[in-house]
Amino acid sequence: MEEVIRIEDLSFSYPDGRQALRSIHLTVTRGETMALIGPNGAGKSTLLLHLNGIFYSNGAVQILGKALNENNLRWVRARVGLVFQDPDDQLFCPTVFDDVAFGPINMGYSKPRVCEAVKKALEWVGMAGYEQRSPHHLSFGEKKRIAIATVLSMSPEILVFDEPTSNLDPRGKWSLIRLFQKLPATKVIATHDLELVRALCSRTIILDHGRIVADGLTNQILADIELLQASGLAPEDTARGT
Repeated sequence: MEEVIRIEDLSFSYPDGRQALRSIHLTVTRGETMALIGPNGAGKSTLLLHLNGIFYSNGAVQILGKALNENNLRWVRARVGLVFQDPDDQLFCPTVFDDVAFGPINMGYSKPRVCEAVKKALEWVGMAGYEQRSPHHLSFGEKKRIAIATVLSMSPEILVFDEPTSNLDPRGKWSLIRLFQKLPATKVIATHDLELVRALCSRTIILDHGRIVADGLTNQILADIELLQASGLAPEDTARGT
């Protein structure tokens, strides 16, 4: 199958010297929905930020066959939509329309094409009719949907989500899961929500201390209680098979 993401020997340290990623090797194929799980501080968010060029490192990441570097950041960001954990980090305009239109405008879309892109994106997330609403006056779940619309408006081939169900009530979470099931793009989802992983993801990767410690079928990964315990993803007294 076609590779849409290839990562080869990616390591990354922050300016304070903390090493967040250690020799990551990873490929993702078109159409996959892949979960990235692990304890806090494992490097999940840092890895996601390498997928659309917020961080980049000498061609260690390839997107759709192109090495990610400073010369093609614009091209990559048009194809990889990143949705942050907190929608307030993504919504900064006075109206929903302005937020969802921001990406297409900056990509040079014509005015009619911008309007069409906004219309389609809001329909995708079930928020048609909200164009003139202030995003800052919406519920948290509505903000999550608008944040997703801001990347869908650019028709990305790859969608990257950081903790998409955090701070949502059960109804909001399952509504978002149903939305994700309809989205046709390749999806990479960093999460602690194992219900979401079971419902959406055929493949799961465990990241711990900046390293990939497991990569396999979701049902096999989530059935390995000892592995989950070792990575801080299951209580120590969880019995096998429960």
